[in-house]
Formats: sequence, C-alpha cells, structure tokens
Amino acid sequence: MGKKILFVDDSASMRQIVGMAISGAGYEVTTAEDGADGVSKMDQDKFDLIISDVNMPNMNGIEMLKAAKLNPKNKFAPVIMLTTEAGDDMKQQGKAAGAKVWVVKPFKPDQLLGVIKKLIG
Repeated sequence: MGKKILFVDDSASMRQIVGMAISGAGYEVTTAEDGADGVSKMDQDKFDLIISDVNMPNMNGIEMLKAAKLNPKNKFAPVIMLTTEAGDDMKQQGKAAGAKVWVVKPFKPDQLLGVIKKLIG
C-alpha cells in the first residue's frame, strides 16, 4: 500500500490531472473539493501528506491547513500549497499556518512529484 495523500482543490480538472500524476507515481490519493470537504476527509483518515489549493469556496486552503494542524490524526502531515497565489503576504500566511512548500500554478507534474518525494519518500 502506497503512502496516502489528500489533494484538495475546487477544480475538478485539477483534481483529475494531479490525482492521476500522484497515483501514477505509486501514492494512494484521496481528493476533496474544498477546505470543508478536506477537513471531513481528515476526520475519517490519516494522511502522510496534504496538498491544497488556497482559493476555494466554503473554506480556503489556509483555514483548512489551520484545522489540519488541530486534527490529532493529521497534525504532523506535511502540507504543500498548490496555488495561483504568488504574493509574499499569502506565502507568509501559509507558512505561519504550517505549510512546508509553496508551489505556484502552472507547474509541471514532475516538479510536484519531486517535492512529494523529498517530503515523504
């Protein structure tokens, strides 16, 4: 069984593309369509890594990250923010909330897989 990754993004096409790239590399992927859905999935399962967009309806990625750090099952899971947000202010908010890596869209799947391998093997 591969390591478990939670991928949270409100774009269905993004969930599909990134999900295929990650699962193709041997990881087990669970997807969520927004931060609230992500928190719900975290309540149900323990993940080795969380990847999240920032701008989403219902609960944004920073709010979800803060909730993840309070979740006993997932508080130690490293988090990659995968977003169009490139501003330093937003990056600082993400880092303060506990994000390990900030990847700006558009990105190459190999770039993301390289970061995942560094974080969880």
